[in-house]
Amino acid sequence: MSATPPIDQLVDNLFRREWGKLISVLTKLFGPQNLQLAEDVVQETLLKALHTWKINGLPQNPSAWLFTAARNKAIDVLRRQKTQQQYARNITPLLQSEYSLSPTVNELVNDAHIDDDQLKMMFVCCQPQLSAEAQVAVILKTLCGFSVAEIAKAFVTNYDTIEKRLYRARQSLKENKVCFDLPPRTALEQRLENVLTAIYLLFNEGYSSTHHDNLIRKDLVAEAIRLAELISNSKLINTGSAHALLALMYFTASRTDARLDEEGNILLLKEQDRGKWNREMTGKAIHHLDASAVAENLSKYHLEAGIAFEHAKAINYEKTNWKNILHYYDVLLTMYPSPLIALNRAIAVGELLGPAESIRAIEAIENITLLDKYYLLPATLGEQHSKLRQNERAAVYFKNAILLTASPAVKKLLQQKIDALQL
Repeated sequence: MSATPPIDQLVDNLFRREWGKLISVLTKLFGPQNLQLAEDVVQETLLKALHTWKINGLPQNPSAWLFTAARNKAIDVLRRQKTQQQYARNITPLLQSEYSLSPTVNELVNDAHIDDDQLKMMFVCCQPQLSAEAQVAVILKTLCGFSVAEIAKAFVTNYDTIEKRLYRARQSLKENKVCFDLPPRTALEQRLENVLTAIYLLFNEGYSSTHHDNLIRKDLVAEAIRLAELISNSKLINTGSAHALLALMYFTASRTDARLDEEGNILLLKEQDRGKWNREMTGKAIHHLDASAVAENLSKYHLEAGIAFEHAKAINYEKTNWKNILHYYDVLLTMYPSPLIALNRAIAVGELLGPAESIRAIEAIENITLLDKYYLLPATLGEQHSKLRQNERAAVYFKNAILLTASPAVKKLLQQKIDALQL
């Protein structure tokens, strides 16, 4: 068997795991105003790794190899450009001298303080002059290694819109000469919500991938949890919402091993073997749910974690307390109105009051056109109409849903639902 496929797979996993770490340390070196330069150096480093490892085999410590290669590449770039632009303002003079260039880069580009650097980078990306959407998009691109297409999917928007947001964000970081420093504590609190949003979107892409052959990407799930743990351990901010997010992610991730059958088909919540749910993760979720009580305000993650807890404590699907879940969604919709939350609420309505009421709840959603490109809207309508035995109408909705998702696993599930209608 060729050695190439496992190396390709390893580089892909490393891309996800090490991308944000390398971007963080290089941004500390180059300064946030040169974010594009940091991304270019990391991209070239990963391409070099792929080429070199295919020829020479895997190094004993691939992560250390990447840091060394990135450090060497950074030194080459700085030697070529040291008089052409400004870098991190407190170290620019050291980078312009040949005597201090290499020692300075070696000191800064290492993994000794990587957690602190990533924590800083997350909050640096959330500059107040950027829109909330742009802040989250920058975090997903720079720290999570998302492609533009993946970010567009996360925002239920198009590729060009995200490209423009990222371009404007980089220009803003450059024009405002942003420093690689944590802002004051009050500013940290203001930026926290967008940082947590980005982490949750990373988790969602790992838990239900839309642009990958595998539905579940455990590397992304683990990375999202790791980043949230960094924040929950911080003494600089109120970490209640971070603990609530961790509770939500652990509750959700605990179901991972029960989500697919032996042939790789998706098993929905009702079909899952709850004996396969990871009880250790559930325990961690409850721990973080308790810890989230330190929050001064109730966040959407507290409410969503409450919903996840209701699923976790039900001994089977039939014992699920849908009345409590609907209450959580009612509060969520009041505090954080959005078509997506309203759609999820409508699903809960269907479980409690039946499919006809679910359809009515969907038809009453404000700004529902914002979900026109989201497969879950027609998929949910298809499910409710199939329960009413309106099979032809259900099939139309399922077919529309297939056209709106890039996930092979989801497409297969929707086609199975069409086949089961026996038209």
